Amino acid sequence: MSLLALALDPLQEAPPPGLAPARQGVAGSADPVLVSLRDVHLSYGTVPVLKGIDLRVRRGEAVSIIGPSGSGKSTLLRVINGLIAPQQGEVHVDGIDVRAQRTDAQKIALRKHIGFVFQQYNLFPHLNVLANLTIAPMSVLGRSRAEAEHDAHALLAKVRLADKADAYPGELSGGQQQRVAIARTLAMRPDLILFDEVTSALDPETVGEVLTVIGELVDDGQTCVLVTHEMRFAEDVSDEVFFTEGGVIVEQGAPSQIFGAPENERTRLFLQRARGDDRRALRKRSRSGAALALATP
Repeated sequence: MSLLALALDPLQEAPPPGLAPARQGVAGSADPVLVSLRDVHLSYGTVPVLKGIDLRVRRGEAVSIIGPSGSGKSTLLRVINGLIAPQQGEVHVDGIDVRAQRTDAQKIALRKHIGFVFQQYNLFPHLNVLANLTIAPMSVLGRSRAEAEHDAHALLAKVRLADKADAYPGELSGGQQQRVAIARTLAMRPDLILFDEVTSALDPETVGEVLTVIGELVDDGQTCVLVTHEMRFAEDVSDEVFFTEGGVIVEQGAPSQIFGAPENERTRLFLQRARGDDRRALRKRSRSGAALALATP
């Protein structure tokens, strides 16, 4: 597998980018809807995972998908960027029919416009931070080394890692590696960023620094779809929230509705449990912060 293919999509092999055709669809469309899923069904064998999903994301919006484990949240993200193909339904991103992008080259061309930040950081361990950020922009977008490095330094400053350009991933904390992964995604200037439970593998004291960076991206108008178990964060940053369970969207609406006055009993029960987990996590972070303060001379 090439370094370039990994930079574009750490989970899937792909051919060199020179084979990718020009992007198909309505690139640069003025349509305010950037992502559209309609009646999407997906099964693994006889096990249904998504059962008639309808979802729309407008440009500049932050949308959070919440729900219990196994409810199809992460699968939805993979359907949006073409990693998984549903058996039925329509999936469009910026006017492009995602299901019609069948060859590896077509999928790479599509994913140049969709950033994906995973639970795992997927950084190249043998490359320093600066090289991790510049390899795809230089190889795929044709930027000069000087331009790519200039952008990379600016992005590292944005995620508060300006002094880590020469560091290697193994020298960074989990939170720092995740912020590098976010900066690497931004280096491709994507129209859309998908975040898949990006804080789930982090220590409690590093969660806040990653959420702060994502919140600032949302404030800047970056279109984002977030799968998260951080309920307070989802309530703060989202324009719309979708609650999923059993492969269906049980309820959707503004954060004030979903978190303040949910209409469905399943949503209410889930949020009661999730908020209890949030309170326990907050206490754990507070204890960790206090212990660090005491240990610091």
